[in-house]
Amino acid sequence: MSQQSVSTQCLHAGYAPGSGEPRNIPIVQSTTFRYATGEQMGALFDLEASGYFYTRLQNPTNDQVAAKICALEGGSAAMLTSSGQAASFYAIFNIASCGDHVVCSSSIYGGTYNLFAVTMKRMGVQFTFVDPDCTEEQLNAAFRPETRAVFGETIANPALTVLDIEKFARCAHAHGVPLIVDNTFATPVNCRPFAWGADIVTHSTTKYMDGHANAVGGAIVDSGRFDWTKYPQKFPGLCTPDESYHGVTYTQRFGLEGAYITKATAQLMRDLGAAASPQNTYYLNIGLETLPLRMARHCANGQAVAEFLQNHPKTAWVRYPGLRGDPYYALAQKYLPQGCCGVVSFGVKGGREAAGRFMAGLELASIATHVADAKTCVLHPASTTHRQMSDAELAAAGVSPDLVRLSVGIEDVGDILADLERALAQA
Repeated sequence: MSQQSVSTQCLHAGYAPGSGEPRNIPIVQSTTFRYATGEQMGALFDLEASGYFYTRLQNPTNDQVAAKICALEGGSAAMLTSSGQAASFYAIFNIASCGDHVVCSSSIYGGTYNLFAVTMKRMGVQFTFVDPDCTEEQLNAAFRPETRAVFGETIANPALTVLDIEKFARCAHAHGVPLIVDNTFATPVNCRPFAWGADIVTHSTTKYMDGHANAVGGAIVDSGRFDWTKYPQKFPGLCTPDESYHGVTYTQRFGLEGAYITKATAQLMRDLGAAASPQNTYYLNIGLETLPLRMARHCANGQAVAEFLQNHPKTAWVRYPGLRGDPYYALAQKYLPQGCCGVVSFGVKGGREAAGRFMAGLELASIATHVADAKTCVLHPASTTHRQMSDAELAAAGVSPDLVRLSVGIEDVGDILADLERALAQA
């Protein structure tokens, strides 16, 4: 069959049942798998055979859904993790360790910033944060001899900056390192970063992919295109023998298409254990089947809400890449022509106190530490998800003290607008 559309892949990729087999992906809720001989299991431990022996490393349910997400992104290999935060950590730590350095867009999710700037710094990995709107000259200046990767978000949470993927990829490749892009907000329905030069994609599947706030999860997808073997001194973990796995060299055994994900699974998941639950993965797959339909509704509702807020006398400013005049409108038209997402960031006149009154006046929308699911929810990032950041760090991330992050759901847009109108009247 010819290459299927993303909408069809959301339903069918990753799992092809045979005659008399379950039509839906089964939940393999087992920690362990039985073998007839020790030799058979030994071959699995030596990475000389494919199969399952312990769910922390691999599980059929998880692998089938990972294969679906891999197909959606157009990658060569993928893995699931227990959360999006785990996916971000594994994606970096798989190729950067103590003494290494990463260039990162400053406009990223607060939890990811804290992971990079605080926790991974304690592990000896240094990060330089750059303005996503910097020139190529400024971006190039951030690289060091020990730089091992570049990281950014397709649509930043909650600043809604749109990453110039081609610019970041061009600079990353000029310095011999991969570009890692968190594609959570756009999803592969609206943007496939590999088509623009990215090498690795991550997701918090907790968000739009699951879509119903049912299950925490993450994913990492490798394009299979970055040639690690050209820079063996930068990526010894992939290009030299791994003594913890009987001296296997991942690029030799699994090729460029499989080395990165195999190492992340066999080494990081083995030792750190942030494995996805098969039950959660089953819920994720249910969400994936309707992802294109929901994203279309999220984008339509998000556009309508952004236009409403842009013209409301109680709002100080509105950020949404789908709005003409938005600083990222041109980039959104380039990278996200099908639509952006359902998240709108804005400020309420009167600052933080007025924002609090607005949020308290909402009835349909929930105040929740979540984003990108079917129900409309709202949050004040500066006092919640980004509260660990200083004023300067907040400014660099594009998060002002008055910023309200509105995650527009798939309810009837008239009901959403009525709720906003009522709440703004009380702000």
